[in-house]
Amino acid sequence: MITKEDILFLQQALALASEGVAQDKGGPFGCVIVKSGEIIGRGSNAVTSANDPTAHAEIVAIRDACKRLGHYQLNDCTLYSSCEPCPMCLGAIYWARPKRVVYAASRFAAADAGFDDAFIYEEINLAGSQRKIPFEFHSLEEALAPFHAWNQREKKDLY
Repeated sequence: MITKEDILFLQQALALASEGVAQDKGGPFGCVIVKSGEIIGRGSNAVTSANDPTAHAEIVAIRDACKRLGHYQLNDCTLYSSCEPCPMCLGAIYWARPKRVVYAASRFAAADAGFDDAFIYEEINLAGSQRKIPFEFHSLEEALAPFHAWNQREKKDLY
């Protein structure tokens, strides 16, 4: 259920999206991350200004929030995004594990503005050899060594 507080935080994410466009930082996307009613992470898209294809608003905000929290997970946090997260951001969100995601515009609205990630959703379901960028698997004997080293460790922070 969407609350008045949710709407206020969505408006802040939208303001970051608009500011990013006005400052020519990147695409029209913004994100805030909230814990206990306080914004702990902010981000706007900076793909073109940072020359970083991973600098999506959600990723920038997740990095900001995790740095502030001193932890790699966003337990008990809500992520507010100006738009439905793309597949990359969706993966990052699941790794960060916030309790909730609220967004203001659909991926279809983003597609209408030229940000169409439908092909990525389609590519995910294809075998590696059938993708537009071919993925080739070749196992090396030493490929499992890092996993063996990990399994030998007594202290493991699983995420």
